[in-house]
Amino acid sequence: MSPPNHPVSHALSTTPPPVLQIRNLSIERKFPILRNVNWTVQPGENWVILGANGSGKTSLLNTLLGYLSETRGSISFGDSAADDLEQWDALRRRIGFVSASIAQMIEPDEPAEEVVLSGRYAMINYWRPRTPLAFRQQALTIMRRIACTRLIGQPWETLSQGERQRILVGRTLMAESLSMLILDEPCAGLDPVARQHFLDFLQKLLPQKRAGKQQIPSLLLVTHHVEEIIPIFTHVLILKNGRVLAAGEKRRTLTSANLSDAFNAEIKIRRKGDCYSLAIQSETKKVFS
Repeated sequence: MSPPNHPVSHALSTTPPPVLQIRNLSIERKFPILRNVNWTVQPGENWVILGANGSGKTSLLNTLLGYLSETRGSISFGDSAADDLEQWDALRRRIGFVSASIAQMIEPDEPAEEVVLSGRYAMINYWRPRTPLAFRQQALTIMRRIACTRLIGQPWETLSQGERQRILVGRTLMAESLSMLILDEPCAGLDPVARQHFLDFLQKLLPQKRAGKQQIPSLLLVTHHVEEIIPIFTHVLILKNGRVLAAGEKRRTLTSANLSDAFNAEIKIRRKGDCYSLAIQSETKKVFS
């Protein structure tokens, strides 16, 4: 693994280090899972990760979170290279993660504000009656920011899917130094209205932090649906068979040709204002046209 970058080198430069830098990342078990992945996320960039089932999206996320070890290559967050378990424990506190896998681990009777508070410790079901007052006040402030004060005292099992997603986002905001927020298919299970409300919430969330002059995390959204690519996302990473098929600015990368290649189908991307949709040519049409 590459050693951590020397902090002095960035201290002498006006250019901040990348939020995330992956170099020549490969993961092999009985067969290749990821192959020579190179990817850099710069400050201020928000990325969407697209790809068919089996393209490597989940494996890439698990590697970023330290749950899957690489065969070759390196991963760096800011000035820190992730090359041992101790570092992963510290780095994981800087990465927010919203996923159905986390939602399923939360105890049914856990109050909503306690779920938010647990993000301070990067743990699930972490309830303490003597939690510092400042942390509890921070959790309540976040509940107001995510428009969930009405949920204070409500047990997890009574929350709707959309409310749970907001609470999980609020949980990530409790981190002491959040540099990245990963959203793993956050709209799965939401009806069309709840999905749009959640996407509107995301679109407003980071500008709100910017106005407050707080540290602004980079967003990484994993999705199958281009309709969920809201204006706040600036870049797109497309995976195919464990490799990077395309990566770059959204307007250059989110093309019909790239998605057709990624999904092995004839796909037409449509854009209306800031909204995207796609059309897929049916097999019947292909046969008889």
